[in-house]
Amino acid sequence: MSVRVPRLHRTASFAALLGSLALPVSAFADSTTIITTLPPVSVTANRVPTAAEETGSALTVITREELEQRQTQLLSDALRAVPGVAVNRTGPMGTLTQLRIRGSEGNQTLVLIDGIEVNDPAAGSEYDFANLLAGDVERVEVLRGPQSALYGSDAVGGVVNIVTRRGAGAPRFRAAVEGGSFGTAAGRASFGTGTDRYDLFLSGQGVTSDGVSVADKRLGNPEKDGYRNGTLTGNAAVRPTERSEIAVTGRYTRFRTDTDGFVGGRGAVDDGTSTAGEQYFGRIQGKIALLDGKWEHIVGLTHGRQRRDYRDDAKTVTSRYDGRKTKADYQTNLTLNSGPADHVLTAAVEHEEDKAISRSSFSSFDRSIGSTGLVGQYKLGLFDRLTLTGSVRHDANDLFRDATTWRTTAAYLIEDSGTKLRASYGTGVKNPTLFELYGYTATYAGNPNLKPERARGWDAGFDQSLWGTRASVDGTWFDQRIRDLITGTGRTSVNMPGESHIRGFELGLSVEPMERLTVRGSYTWTDGEDSTGAELVRRPKQLASLTVNYRFLEDRANANLGVVYNGRSSDWAYDPFYNRQVVNLAPYTLVNMAGSYALSEGVELFGRVENLFDRRYQEVWTYGAPGRAGYLGLRLSL
Repeated sequence: MSVRVPRLHRTASFAALLGSLALPVSAFADSTTIITTLPPVSVTANRVPTAAEETGSALTVITREELEQRQTQLLSDALRAVPGVAVNRTGPMGTLTQLRIRGSEGNQTLVLIDGIEVNDPAAGSEYDFANLLAGDVERVEVLRGPQSALYGSDAVGGVVNIVTRRGAGAPRFRAAVEGGSFGTAAGRASFGTGTDRYDLFLSGQGVTSDGVSVADKRLGNPEKDGYRNGTLTGNAAVRPTERSEIAVTGRYTRFRTDTDGFVGGRGAVDDGTSTAGEQYFGRIQGKIALLDGKWEHIVGLTHGRQRRDYRDDAKTVTSRYDGRKTKADYQTNLTLNSGPADHVLTAAVEHEEDKAISRSSFSSFDRSIGSTGLVGQYKLGLFDRLTLTGSVRHDANDLFRDATTWRTTAAYLIEDSGTKLRASYGTGVKNPTLFELYGYTATYAGNPNLKPERARGWDAGFDQSLWGTRASVDGTWFDQRIRDLITGTGRTSVNMPGESHIRGFELGLSVEPMERLTVRGSYTWTDGEDSTGAELVRRPKQLASLTVNYRFLEDRANANLGVVYNGRSSDWAYDPFYNRQVVNLAPYTLVNMAGSYALSEGVELFGRVENLFDRRYQEVWTYGAPGRAGYLGLRLSL
């Protein structure tokens, strides 16, 4: 594949560039570790390779090295440090974990894993991050702002793009084991190899924990709620020629979570319930580049299934939810160079079938919906300084009126001062979910008259290099409005009249004050109100994070400090008849520490302390969270 390497990153390796080209319809991942605020080349922002200085949208990347330095076990914990991202977990490890970008709802964020859309049709078209372990993750890109013009209905708030590792080089085996507080034990192992003609990567990881009570202990709930997770992933690719590839990727997760019930105004209470489930995801993809690599064609087929069984204290299945998503897609990219201008034309067609099945003692549900999307984008680069993009998407849906969304971005680079100015504007559509339309419990009725939510939003910001390349600061102001916001009343869902308004700003800082010492910080202020002026729940007004990492003893040792601040937020409290009122959740600060030391080549000892100061807090009303915890482990590489 022949791709023009953008200006400031011509020295990036071809392997790193090739890895970044995969998303949104591929499972590639770069094998080179690069620590920057933005990736050298990203596909998430424009569906085509785009250098950091050419990206007009707000984008943050988390690398594999950062995950290992923090010793991240659940990927959602690393996402807490991303500007504009709020994470809410209903208890300890394994419980429902929602992610909201810039105040948008959880089901307004599209989540991709190796090019596979994993939003669950049987869970309100939302992805639950509870069971996503981080051991096989190569990189994560978080794209903020309305992205429906590129990605469709679920991308009103933004996109989280997760890429797992790929095999490269000589055969290599890695393994790690750890144990610690709350009766927790975890392990992972992987094998990878690859050449310019093929690559292979296999991974297995798992965790078991006795846990703590899901219902807050301060409410008199002493028992422990355990968690089990086993995850297998694999990917392989063959390249018959220099400009063609056939790739497959798969992911399987099996989990069980002890949970506590919810009884009206009493909130979460101990009752011995549990949830068990399985997740299957797979994709096959073909790629070929013609005209000396300037005309690229990508075709793929994906399928995902997520099943959850809810059980009572006697382990009897009381209800089952089964969500299935099948998608076929084709994308073509044409790159043209003419003097001082670069042109990239992109066209794509996607057809998706979503199905949700529910079985319980009080209801039976089996619904499906199909949609077809047509995407077009033009990317123009001028004089190696100005990059403009315009994209439009038309969606035809089985249930709703056809929708057209669009987006435009601009990025201007001032090389002499190391400044990038950027801005974007986009529209979005979020269709009602199957459960919102048809209901799914004895106490929650569907509303088939719901209309799609419609969004429009803009952001403007800058990225500024300081102190040569040893420091950078970035800032973004964002404003988003959503019309016909869908909200639950406790018994059904309705469209709110008028516009909901979300605005705020994001700040980021990265500094390397001395060799091997890196300091990163972020701050987000968000003001979100519905059309009545009421504060949107579970959206903290203030979020902040600080990460300090130091490598020493000739890089044999590493120390990492992480601080996360979650400001005051609100939540819903329900009475026994499911009428609701707003309650406030107190702010909290969590401090985590991690360290590692290489005992010899390929053998590393590591340990961490989470919630160092034993902070007691709630992310969701009446649901507890773990206190201070310590873990110790060993990592091998052969």
